Amino acid sequence: MKRIGVFVCHCGTNIANTVDCAKVAETAKDFPGVVFACDYKYMCAEPGQVMIQEAIREHNLDGYVVAACSPRMHEPTFRKCAERAGMNPYMVEQVNIREQCSWVHADKTKGTDKSIDITRMGVAKVAQNEPLFSTTIPVTKRALVIGAGIAGIQAAIDIADAGYPVTLLDREHSMGGKMAQVDKTFPTLDCSACILTPKMVEAAQHPNIEIVTYAEVQAVDGFVGNFDVTIRKKARYVDVDKCTGCGLCSEKCPKKVASEFEMNLGTRKAIYVPFPQAVPNKPVIDAKNCRFLVEGKCGVCKKVCPTGAVDFEQKDELIVERFGSIVVATGFEQFDISKYEEYGAGRIPDVITGLHLERLMNASGPTMGKIKRPSDGKVPEKIVFIKCVGSRDEAKGRSYCSRACCMYVAKHATLIKEKIPTSKSYIFYMDVRTAGKNYEEFYTRAQNEYDAQYVRGRVSKIFQVGDKLIVRGEDSLLGRPVEIEADLVVLAAGMDPQQDAKDLARTLGISYDQHGWFTEAHPKLRPVETHTAGIFLAGACQGPKDIPDSVAQASAAAVKAAGLLSKKELTAEAQTARCDEAYCSGCGLCVSICPYKAIELKRISERVHGGTRERQVSSVNQGLCQGCGACSVACPSSAMNLKGFSNDQILAEVDALCQR
Repeated sequence: MKRIGVFVCHCGTNIANTVDCAKVAETAKDFPGVVFACDYKYMCAEPGQVMIQEAIREHNLDGYVVAACSPRMHEPTFRKCAERAGMNPYMVEQVNIREQCSWVHADKTKGTDKSIDITRMGVAKVAQNEPLFSTTIPVTKRALVIGAGIAGIQAAIDIADAGYPVTLLDREHSMGGKMAQVDKTFPTLDCSACILTPKMVEAAQHPNIEIVTYAEVQAVDGFVGNFDVTIRKKARYVDVDKCTGCGLCSEKCPKKVASEFEMNLGTRKAIYVPFPQAVPNKPVIDAKNCRFLVEGKCGVCKKVCPTGAVDFEQKDELIVERFGSIVVATGFEQFDISKYEEYGAGRIPDVITGLHLERLMNASGPTMGKIKRPSDGKVPEKIVFIKCVGSRDEAKGRSYCSRACCMYVAKHATLIKEKIPTSKSYIFYMDVRTAGKNYEEFYTRAQNEYDAQYVRGRVSKIFQVGDKLIVRGEDSLLGRPVEIEADLVVLAAGMDPQQDAKDLARTLGISYDQHGWFTEAHPKLRPVETHTAGIFLAGACQGPKDIPDSVAQASAAAVKAAGLLSKKELTAEAQTARCDEAYCSGCGLCVSICPYKAIELKRISERVHGGTRERQVSSVNQGLCQGCGACSVACPSSAMNLKGFSNDQILAEVDALCQR
């Protein structure tokens, strides 16, 4: 029989308030196999770990149980503690008597009884544990960054500066992301392009960075340290190696269409560069609007190109490349304001979003920086802002705060007053949230120095009368209805995940929340990591963020990625699934259910009476498996087992509870 120790943590008063920790430890001494038990105020602290290590040596323990907080918090801590004392780290079980007991019970007697039962089950499991050993896998010293907005650019530069090759990929024609559309940044009112453009150029000229624009990730195979990524390079119909970026093709192109970069407030040609500072500054042909590609007519761009760079025969190209780590920085998209029919969004041309206003304010925008109404080109005098459009609204399925809206509305009100001194801004809000450095001062200045009038309340309806917009709402502080005759209405649209974020998550094998934001491994301890080893998150793809937070998280993700690439070999997860081929029926259910694509079917030969036969069984890629256990639960023949959580171990816990 194994010699087992039990260590009960008070967690200060978090556990001790509703659990008699001393009684739990004393009772545990009578559990089968337990030769030592004690309690201590902070088991995770250094004195607590020294106590555990001394007990291992003194009592010759084969395994131990720590009754404390969630294993998600400190299981690695206690495993390392065991390893330092010469014990196999997988002979340790941490049972949760904090989140699953003390924090949900007020009755100390019942809380103590439940803690004793939880600890009893942990002891029964340790008695069934077997030493597990990790394997090592080689590392491809190269990183992929998906998304070339400000977060992706920063992550790529940081990894490249650490000395590792980086491929920076974006599905648009240029780097820059949403920040490229912004006029100025809060709270300093720096020119957005003045900050972003040097970063774009630095990335493009960095010897360790390869820029791949107008491309998408189509498939990801492999595992941490060795991801095989299939990239689809979409046809640009322009040979970027031959193109000099002279712009003659765009100048001569007769076809004009609405510009997506200008939020459809301006036009572009069918062959175009999205914005003047684009990197790479090479044009792309819009296949849906090019007359030659649609009708077989025109071809002016090819005729005038002095280097023969236009190539109408170009096709999409698939390439497969191997990377050691992946940083996901795919950003966000603006909430679709047409869902607010009561605001006339999409019907009334002078009801616009904050991003539309950014383009109107921008010196290189469709109005050359002059704020004009989209409907008639007049300069607006009364501007109404409505905050939390697509944020904090359960009815629209957006319960979260988009974080940046409060500040960019204050910025807009400030800039409008500077551009149109006679204007007046009214801002309808639910709450004002200014959590960043110097944000509160910026908001206060918008009120006091730039005459922005804040109205606490929701807007119920917007409708047009002549060339005016009637905005009806409430002032909840005064307790009365409000009606404002406005020239322009700006909706502070919130942030949404990219429409295909869930598809990308499934391709990468990472998780996402109910809204579509990518989910981090732990909100406090592993905020830039995902549950798939080797894949990290940066920027607004993980949740709404402003520029400083996006850049900070990008650098954090870069450090994690570079740290991984710095190793010659990686230690693979020991608690992985294994298939007992004798029981496997080859149904393939585990293959379809595995979120990490770690299981595949293989054919084996086996001896039977009179000869041999072939059949298919499941095979687990130990490098890909993350030990989630989904296959073990789904397997109808009980052939799949998870190391460290085998059927025998789980049943031992149940039996211990039933036999108490």
